[in-house]
Amino acid sequence: MTVLRAVGLRKEYGRGPALVRAVDRFDLAVEAGETVAVVGASGCGKSTLLNMLGGLERPSGGEVHLAGRRLDRMSETELTRLRRDAIGYVFQAFQLVDELTARENVELPALLAGTPRRVARQRAAALLERVGLADRAGHLPAALSGGQRQRVAVARALVGRPLVVLADEPTGNLDSAATTAVLRLFAALRSEGHTLVIVSHDSRVAATADRVLTMRDGMLVGQTRLSGGGGLGALAGMEG
Repeated sequence: MTVLRAVGLRKEYGRGPALVRAVDRFDLAVEAGETVAVVGASGCGKSTLLNMLGGLERPSGGEVHLAGRRLDRMSETELTRLRRDAIGYVFQAFQLVDELTARENVELPALLAGTPRRVARQRAAALLERVGLADRAGHLPAALSGGQRQRVAVARALVGRPLVVLADEPTGNLDSAATTAVLRLFAALRSEGHTLVIVSHDSRVAATADRVLTMRDGMLVGQTRLSGGGGLGALAGMEG
């Protein structure tokens, strides 16, 4: 089943001689349980693409469909509700709330969606254990390393049980060891059947994917489907 689909997606900034086409006629279909990595140099349009797929930016042209619903025609109110209920986000800069503990950060999206506090707390505890941070649940973000903060962000993205998780340069602010830990986590989520779209300039993110798309100058210029067990074997060679 196709969960996320883009048809002729386009994003333009400026006009006339100053026109910049950040994303140009991009087609994409992501199946349920599939991990898709979008790779390319910084500035090639990956983040803009992801923002349009998640309803954070309006496209200049083309269509975006999530679970059969067309995002590019929704009102802002409808988009807000859909993002809350159906999409999990992982950002390069973590975007945790500094005044909340790790557990409270993970709980927050579920509470905003109307989940009873007891259920939200149970989900948050289970997810923090899942990402190896059960012992850090009561710590504020300032007391966590970059890799730990990003794992909290992954747990937060999953707490609402979204249809798809979108990750924008999730290892961009991490050192090598933390990058390995986060990529191993994404590989594990892939093996568990989560639906993920990850954009990155780091080619190692391809090791977590079923399919790798390469972007250049806003366009899709290559596509590779990984065979067999995918990236878990490749990740095994990284430093732990």
